[in-house]
Amino acid sequence: MSAAPLSIQTPKHQEAGVSSDIAQLKSRYNAAGQGHLFNFFDELSQEQQQQLADQLEALNVERVNRIHQKATTCPSPMLNNQAALLAPLPEDCFDSTMEASEDKIQEWQTIGMNQISQNKVAVILLAGGQGTRLGSSAPKGCYDINLPSSKSLFQIQAERILKLQQLAQQQPGAVPNVVIPWYVMTSGPTRPATMAFFQENNYFGLSSDNIVFFEQGTLPCMTFDGKIMMESKSQIAVAPDGNGGVYAALRGTGVLSNMAERKIEYLHAYCVDNCLVRVADPVFIGYCVQKNADCGAKVVRKNAPDEPVGVVCLRNSAFNVVEYSEIDEDIAHAVNPKNGQLAFGAGNIANHFYTIDFLNRIEAFEGDLEYHIARKKIKTVDMKTGDIIAPKAPNGMKLEMFVFDVFPFTERMAVFEVDRREEFSPLKNAPGSGQDCPETSRRDILQQHVRFIEAAGGKIVIGEEDEQLEGAPSLELSPLVTYAGEGLAEIVAGKSLKTPLRVNSLEELKLAVF
Repeated sequence: MSAAPLSIQTPKHQEAGVSSDIAQLKSRYNAAGQGHLFNFFDELSQEQQQQLADQLEALNVERVNRIHQKATTCPSPMLNNQAALLAPLPEDCFDSTMEASEDKIQEWQTIGMNQISQNKVAVILLAGGQGTRLGSSAPKGCYDINLPSSKSLFQIQAERILKLQQLAQQQPGAVPNVVIPWYVMTSGPTRPATMAFFQENNYFGLSSDNIVFFEQGTLPCMTFDGKIMMESKSQIAVAPDGNGGVYAALRGTGVLSNMAERKIEYLHAYCVDNCLVRVADPVFIGYCVQKNADCGAKVVRKNAPDEPVGVVCLRNSAFNVVEYSEIDEDIAHAVNPKNGQLAFGAGNIANHFYTIDFLNRIEAFEGDLEYHIARKKIKTVDMKTGDIIAPKAPNGMKLEMFVFDVFPFTERMAVFEVDRREEFSPLKNAPGSGQDCPETSRRDILQQHVRFIEAAGGKIVIGEEDEQLEGAPSLELSPLVTYAGEGLAEIVAGKSLKTPLRVNSLEELKLAVF
């Protein structure tokens, strides 16, 4: 029986006695222009005073002021002449699975599998989001996209890791027990529910020793003139610091040390809401390792010049992701004369490769990273009356860092284009919205499973009872059957399968063919 999972706690600052250090704390906050946070201090109970003092003691208020100053005073690099600032990706750092030969893809796959088989690869899952837009209060990874199996996103991804461990175990020279550690970043609010969900589901068959939960950081919400906001008289208003907060969280919670103990060399990081994600993808890892990259980005080809997606390209001669809203029309429509594709067509899907050395190096340039302002309606306390205000218009800002903000600091970047149909189907919107929603996620998985069978030489027969929701035959293959279509041909070639059909193992698949 596996032990309780490693749950790395966010370090707590030492408690200060309320009376002894409060004058010092007040003085520090007054000097930082944030003395208003003590406006209601004398009205609070001793317990509430302690709560507020602990929160203020733990906060590096000078750093918060620097972040706000930088975010609000540095002009966007896009305000000047774009044509001079932006450049397409250099050819030597870019490859595409849609253009590469089968032999080349196999070469990358072998390199990646060899690294996995030596326990050198781990996975970082960005799972801080809640399913609010999906009509669920649970963490997004718990969401059931209505597959025949009712599997959650977490379960689908866990089973891909399980299958990949099994495949890597078969590599010549593999270590006796192949493990792909899974580092799961939650937010404060989603952490207890995420850990409980994993526990209730017995860690989806993985060993809990190799699943590590850690928490992303927070930053105070601020008014437009730089004052920290309060959500109650005894608590400042905070918000997660964006998915780019992962880097400080990896270091501050001891995850990087845990990786060092395990002798991890390469990391694959991805967002929880992509149901087609190839977790620890050996082809992507092998490509980046062959390129000797310190950082890599998996991208998909933009559907159209005006598709609202960030683009991986060069900005001021450095790698970056430029948001759709920052690109003018001429640049968006520019075409690469060599292949007829969009010159700025590498759509960012928040799917990254890092070396452990690069992650360790981030601390040195962290002070230079950009923070982004999100203007929000933030429930807050009126600092004069103490009344709670529920605003109807944006009244403050949340400061966020994005996971791609480290790209300009890479020394050897690799960009890897994959087929969107096979690897990217994000879950963003409410059921029934028709785009990036539970129905499209379900359809995209089921249609992929049909392609897996057909590519292996099998035939799908649509049964009368198959409702074919969203036009997809109801054929679900567990990730434990196949990770990416491998291992099916010897069973299905020249045979047929009748839907609706749900297959949990290779044994079941053998029984289902006719």
